[in-house]
Amino acid sequence: MRVLVYQAHPGVQHSMANKAMNAASQSVEGVEFVDLYALYPRFDIDVEREQARILEADAILFQFPLFWYSSPSIVKEWQDLVLEHGFAYGREGDSLKGKIWSMGITCGAPIEAYSEEGYNGFALRTLLTPMEQTARLCQMTFLPPYVLYGALAKREAQDLSSHAEGWRKWLIAMRDDRLVMAKVRTFDVIQKHDLHEVIS
Repeated sequence: MRVLVYQAHPGVQHSMANKAMNAASQSVEGVEFVDLYALYPRFDIDVEREQARILEADAILFQFPLFWYSSPSIVKEWQDLVLEHGFAYGREGDSLKGKIWSMGITCGAPIEAYSEEGYNGFALRTLLTPMEQTARLCQMTFLPPYVLYGALAKREAQDLSSHAEGWRKWLIAMRDDRLVMAKVRTFDVIQKHDLHEVIS
């Protein structure tokens, strides 16, 4: 599969977790890596260029830190402009039909925070419902995101390399069509310790 990774972190130079994931993405042959903030610092997104890019891909992944229970703003700008009616959705908008949509997300808070009992009040997958529905409207296959919880604590403990290695394996498995889709869909999110269950 042709895998496309959009990295979206406005302060990536300060994020050890996302820098490690970026290096992992760029180390995988056949994966196209695009840093949205570096490419479009003024948010002047080239719609034709991006539509051509996603038409060439089989799997489109957005990698970002969770900001205010959503993505950094450039991801929303990209969606608003690139996923046009008649191209991505609507009566004749089926250009992305059958492609994969997923994410790689880093969360500063620990996993316990993402539940009805936790201080964030909702499971992470629930907070990502708009992303999931966007994929559905575009007739794409939504896969659970690859997630790092407690990124701040892991950074302080210098415990990020195994997560980045898991991200690399996830991308390779996607590229090589080795994901066991029936198993993948049973997960709300994928973490590094889940990979052995979802890769053939």
